[in-house]
Amino acid sequence: MKKIGIVTRDCAGINAAIRAVVRTAYFYDIEVVGILKGYEGLINNKIVPLSRHSVSGIINQGGTILKTTRSMKFFTEEGQKEAVKTMQNNGIEGLIVIGGNGSLRGAHELATKHNIPVVGVPATIDNDINGVESAIGADTAINVALDAVDKIRDTALSLERIFVVEVMGRDCGYIALTVALAGGCEEVLLPEKEFNIKKICEEITEGNIKGKISWIIIVAEGRARASDIAKEINEITGLETREVVLGHIQRGGRATAFDRILAARYGNFAVELLKEGETDKCVTLSNNKLITIPLEDAIKPKDIEVEDYYRLIKVLT
Repeated sequence: MKKIGIVTRDCAGINAAIRAVVRTAYFYDIEVVGILKGYEGLINNKIVPLSRHSVSGIINQGGTILKTTRSMKFFTEEGQKEAVKTMQNNGIEGLIVIGGNGSLRGAHELATKHNIPVVGVPATIDNDINGVESAIGADTAINVALDAVDKIRDTALSLERIFVVEVMGRDCGYIALTVALAGGCEEVLLPEKEFNIKKICEEITEGNIKGKISWIIIVAEGRARASDIAKEINEITGLETREVVLGHIQRGGRATAFDRILAARYGNFAVELLKEGETDKCVTLSNNKLITIPLEDAIKPKDIEVEDYYRLIKVLT
């Protein structure tokens, strides 16, 4: 293989992965190009050369230097034909796709429908790639959210208030669950678990009677809106309740050491796999050893175990 392309989505650590792919490829005398704005750029021939020098100094940068956007057209027959034509016209023999469920689904379709050599690198703050223990970006997102929760706790204690903090997680409560436990929060609302607002309010009222002066509830955006929960708690308990929506700060920021090292290992391994003729695979870790799983499995829904963490959160409250 003489020339490969890189397609990305965005989260912390992706630039570290791009750097690893580029520098590993050039170690093996393989040319690398970046596709601007994801699959949409592959359709529209938005191709830029990448060199060892062009990825210098990006390891600590958040987001993706290649930019990104969602492409509905790519998931049509016409869109994929145009993408394949772009690859052929530019002499791109294989792709490394760095992203989440949608990106990896596109990679699987290129491999199975168009016989394009593709390796997927899991990168998503939700850590919801099936069969993948750790996706690039998840650790950073958790630490960004946790830092915010720690600061909110300072205010909650000082003002003796209840705070409802909304974090990202439309279909997966991984960020909410992890932040709630690590942040010493009193409650967490998850897409994977039903909740009873009256019971929560009873616990708050009982705690307040016993002298508990503050309360932090983490809400995954896919379960409820922080504003709605805060309003109900205020109405039922009569206790002052404020909401905070962390939003897109969770997607940005400088990647943690864990995510940078993970990105370096995943990116290096992805190039090795393409060079050896592997395709339709997703890289991951098992017992800290690099392995692959079929992209067909990686794009299936992931079930996360919530009960053990949730029980621990309640025991420690």
